[in-house]
Amino acid sequence: MMVDSFLPSMRALVARKLKEEGLSQGRIAALLGLTQASVSSYLSSPSAGRLAALASLGVGGEDAEAYAALLAEDLKNNPAYAVATLYSIWGRVIGGGQACPAHRAELPFLANCEVCTNVFGPSRGRSGGPVEHVEAALRSLEGSSLFVRVMPEVSVNLAFAPPGARSPADVVAIPGRIVRVRGRARSFMRPEYGASTHLAAMLLEVGRRRPALRAAINLRYDSRISEVLRARGVGVLTLGRARPAVADDRVVASLRSSLSGGGLTGDLGAVVDPGGEGMEPSLYLFAEDAEGVVRSALEIARDYASAG
Repeated sequence: MMVDSFLPSMRALVARKLKEEGLSQGRIAALLGLTQASVSSYLSSPSAGRLAALASLGVGGEDAEAYAALLAEDLKNNPAYAVATLYSIWGRVIGGGQACPAHRAELPFLANCEVCTNVFGPSRGRSGGPVEHVEAALRSLEGSSLFVRVMPEVSVNLAFAPPGARSPADVVAIPGRIVRVRGRARSFMRPEYGASTHLAAMLLEVGRRRPALRAAINLRYDSRISEVLRARGVGVLTLGRARPAVADDRVVASLRSSLSGGGLTGDLGAVVDPGGEGMEPSLYLFAEDAEGVVRSALEIARDYASAG
């Protein structure tokens, strides 16, 4: 089901999303690891058929489009991120039992099978501590009607590095990230270790210079956000415009360069990535814990809404 239905359907939706964002067929083919002929075929095929194939696996149209946007975002940053996101999405589909009816219809002898829901389901990885800490902060985001005002076009993640964290595998974050659904922030899966590469790497880089900062969240960035930050007295580090790198995360590389060059002076509460070709500007907010960074994000959202 993954190879025959889910993967080609998601590839087609991602190809269409990248095309809408202005990327050429050649660039799309390179990002997806396909031939231009394959990309052309995906772009010319009706979306309805792809959405129907995903619906048969329990993936509704709104979720399918949100997944495609997440994957397109990751491909532009670093294709390796898209692999991790695709794995998280598929894990949610089979772990939540969404694909079970289609699988049992094809193979009736699996009528009583619960392997996928046991291995990949919501109970996986329940460890308390940092995971529960991030989950509590996540609930505050999902309960806010204003937070969507400061969400980027595609997605948000929330990361927390427990004491001793040295790599993204040690950082708790949200698999599949947080997206906008019906006017509210929504996460597809509960927090777990190793669920973020990009935001976790940003957090760890900052943490090497400011060990007290152990939580991060990414938000949209525009002139109104800039005014809100200034009014709140938030210390901001603005990164240079780095060219996209094939094997590295351009934003993390730019942050590392800024920090090693002495760019971090005074208090730090946020890092601004001005964006680049095909990439929207982003704000990375930091605090001592997940609840603190979410509280700051919600206060910024409140001020941002008032300023509008």
